[in-house]
Amino acid sequence: MEPLKPSRLKPGDLIGIISPASRIVDAARIEKGVAYLERLGYRTLLGKHILNSYGYLAGKDEERVADLHDMFAHPEVKAIVCIRGGYGTPRLLSLVNYRLIARHPKIFVGYSDITSLQLALWKKCGLVTFQGPMLGVDMADPLDAFTEELFWKVLTSPKKIGQVVPADEPALVVRDGKGAGRLLGGNLAHLVAILGTVHQPAFADALLFLEDIDEEPYRIDRMMTQLRHARVLEQAQAILGGQFTDCGPKDPAKPTLSLDEIFREIGATIPTPFLAHLPFGHESRKLTIPMGIRARVNVGAHTLEYLEATVR
Repeated sequence: MEPLKPSRLKPGDLIGIISPASRIVDAARIEKGVAYLERLGYRTLLGKHILNSYGYLAGKDEERVADLHDMFAHPEVKAIVCIRGGYGTPRLLSLVNYRLIARHPKIFVGYSDITSLQLALWKKCGLVTFQGPMLGVDMADPLDAFTEELFWKVLTSPKKIGQVVPADEPALVVRDGKGAGRLLGGNLAHLVAILGTVHQPAFADALLFLEDIDEEPYRIDRMMTQLRHARVLEQAQAILGGQFTDCGPKDPAKPTLSLDEIFREIGATIPTPFLAHLPFGHESRKLTIPMGIRARVNVGAHTLEYLEATVR
């Protein structure tokens, strides 16, 4: 599948803001994120339902998907940035108008729970989306300098980005080797949630990138084992492990395996190159990862290279 790339962002462009998953508790963080974008010279448009609430969701499914459709259909909106993750996008996948989105490809940014929607957009539309800073989580605070520079470079430059991992970045060689393929993945729990459904893309040509938050080691073990049994890890061209934030044992007195031990055990059972501890996920320092573009990893050298432009 040839990727459907959105147009690059330009000064003065209109950016749509939506909340397709959980509602943000502190609405002031939306104001701070909007102020950040407007200081950079962009205009913003808030979704109609971003402050709605329905249990643990930012409004009912029909309301959240309506904001998604409105932003993709809006003739002036050039990019869509999610406020936060949490939980909710898996509920939307059967309601999304994929034909509408394929007719109006735009920059779409988010991570965590947004993973489910991004993987479905790749499967159904071939749309390149971006795992990167979210408005109410990251942009409401001063962005890490590395994070900010790469994020705007990825969204505004029609040129190939090249090497993206900082030279001094510590990483763990789980299984040495090299691999090239399309960047697919995101939050481990949400990838597993759509495994085996009509929304799951094929991972045979993937550089599979994985991260998570607030999961105990045995749960990471369980999800990685499910991916191994589904042959996702074996079929991928390489595995990239990111930040597994707050994924230690809740009760240190109980026996456990460390995440590194889990990764090494997995690495010993598959032929796939595996590089862990890369800077992406739920922490302030993060790569912006364009879902669907071709990239290359050299595990021993700790390098990740984007092999094509991310926007047109």
